[in-house]
Amino acid sequence: MGLIRTPSGLALAPTSMGEVVSPEAFRQWPEETQAKMRADIAELEKELQEILKKAPQWERERRERMRGLNQEVVSHAVALFIEELGKDYDDLPEVMDYIEQVRADLQENAEEFHAPGPPQPGGLPGREERREPSFRRYQVNVIVDNGRRQGAPVVYEDLPTHGNVIGRIEQMARFGALTTDFSLIKPGALHAANGGFLLVDARKLFMQPIIWEEIKRALQSNEIRIQGLTEALGFANTVTLQPEPVPLDVKVVLLGDPMVYYLLSGSDPDFPELFKVAADFDEQVPRNHGNTARYARMIADTASREGLRTLSREATARVIERAARLAADSERLTLRLRAIDDVLYEADYWAGQEGRDEIGAGDVERAIDAQTRRADRVRERSQEQILRETLLIDTDGEAVGQVNGLSVLQLGEFAFGKPSRITARVRLGRGEVLDIEREVEMGGPLHSKGVLILSGFLGARFARRQPLALSASLVFEQSYGGVDGDSASSTELYALLSALSGLPIRQSLAVTGSVNQRGRVQAIGGVNEKIEGFFDICTARGLTGRQGVLIPSANVKHLMLRRDVVAAAARGDFHVYPVETIDQGIELLTGVAAGVADDQGNFPPDTVNGRAQATLLEFARNAREFAAGGRDQEPRP
Repeated sequence: MGLIRTPSGLALAPTSMGEVVSPEAFRQWPEETQAKMRADIAELEKELQEILKKAPQWERERRERMRGLNQEVVSHAVALFIEELGKDYDDLPEVMDYIEQVRADLQENAEEFHAPGPPQPGGLPGREERREPSFRRYQVNVIVDNGRRQGAPVVYEDLPTHGNVIGRIEQMARFGALTTDFSLIKPGALHAANGGFLLVDARKLFMQPIIWEEIKRALQSNEIRIQGLTEALGFANTVTLQPEPVPLDVKVVLLGDPMVYYLLSGSDPDFPELFKVAADFDEQVPRNHGNTARYARMIADTASREGLRTLSREATARVIERAARLAADSERLTLRLRAIDDVLYEADYWAGQEGRDEIGAGDVERAIDAQTRRADRVRERSQEQILRETLLIDTDGEAVGQVNGLSVLQLGEFAFGKPSRITARVRLGRGEVLDIEREVEMGGPLHSKGVLILSGFLGARFARRQPLALSASLVFEQSYGGVDGDSASSTELYALLSALSGLPIRQSLAVTGSVNQRGRVQAIGGVNEKIEGFFDICTARGLTGRQGVLIPSANVKHLMLRRDVVAAAARGDFHVYPVETIDQGIELLTGVAAGVADDQGNFPPDTVNGRAQATLLEFARNAREFAAGGRDQEPRP
């Protein structure tokens, strides 16, 4: 009797001389032999079934014994290495716990580290053999290593996205699916700066979604939780890794303009609690002997560091003058060093074009002129409109109630002065000064404030004993854009005094400066650009020696004029008049004394104030006569 394999499994079959008997040959046997053989086969099949039922259990027992043996062998094999590794980290309980977990996992999964055996005979064609053992899960993902760093880490994050600051969990595509593991956990800037300082540009920070809230959350909880942007926003519900929070001890430094600080302080209640130290750096330094010497050394250091040619003494002095001009103050030097560096780079280029080994003052001047020329297209068009008399600006002659005012236009980093004609008309009225710019909603609040101050000045000077029976209108002629600022308030007052007194104003002069209710002329901004704007128009038409600009005396210290303006003033071809009061200014503009009031408040009749007072008295008298005449008239039916 033999054991054979059939499509339905193992079976017993009769044999003869070691060969399985075919069914035809078996049927030729005697009946008794066949019956006995069938009975024996049935009995043996029962025993075979019992044996086959126990085979899986025997296989499991074999595997368990082999598993136990492998674990025992592996335990002995790694024990020495684990013990030696533990000596280096016995003072770190968390590391020791991890090492123990590695040992237990090695022992538990010992079969995975057997070398693949040779192909088994009879194996299915195309069947893959067992892959090489992998130790990937025992690798350590070191996300930050500051072991060689001396001192606390200082990290500047140029692109503060969510992943770059908090960290991220990357994914790999395998067989059409995205997979990940601990080795794909990537650090952020907070990890790199942990224990030290993280520097971030505030403007760039607020251009990224949600990262501001994540940084605040990390600082408040003193830990870093790595999660994806979609998880932080609550949009994702896919299963992914959840790394343990990392303890955080970091100082975050936000860099930005003062306006960003003020906005955060006023709008985010968490900001004052998290960012308690404010460092407000000035953009200017006093221009004294010590700072000038330091500035010169800084210029030399920059040239050396950037590989530029050395600067002559005259060139260094010219760069320092440029620094004062950028500060808009002759007694200050700018700390906006990028603009200074740009001048040095371009001056070095021009020196190279001339084949010189040293940068001269002429190279610096040429660089400054080139920067201006590249940015002054709008200024040229504005001046062209004036010279072609499209915009009406007089630079000679006289006119009543008409003054040349000066304003500044800022286009990016370039600013220039633009003359404007301001006119005033007066008539009998109720003591109001009409601002036409405000009435048509083209005047800003500061400009409107300046006009209202004029009413206060006129009332205090001329209406102490009689009502101010005046109605005046003021306007910027040919103004097609908004007007704001109070730097033209003194100009408007001069126009009013001229209109009231009937005295003409010299059109060869331009005026800038604000005024208070007491008639004092106050400082304004952009004084250099305003002077140069009127000077350019006068130069194009021809300097006569009578042209100039009236500025507040308080702005004298801010003068850092172009060299051509300074040269013209030195020759007497152009003038800059500092004035402290309206009376000083009106005397220059009209050539007539302003006049001083006596104890009764009356001004000499041949002065500007006397003439204006006479006009206002006549207005008041006419107003009383008109009011009396109106009461005497009988009402019409």
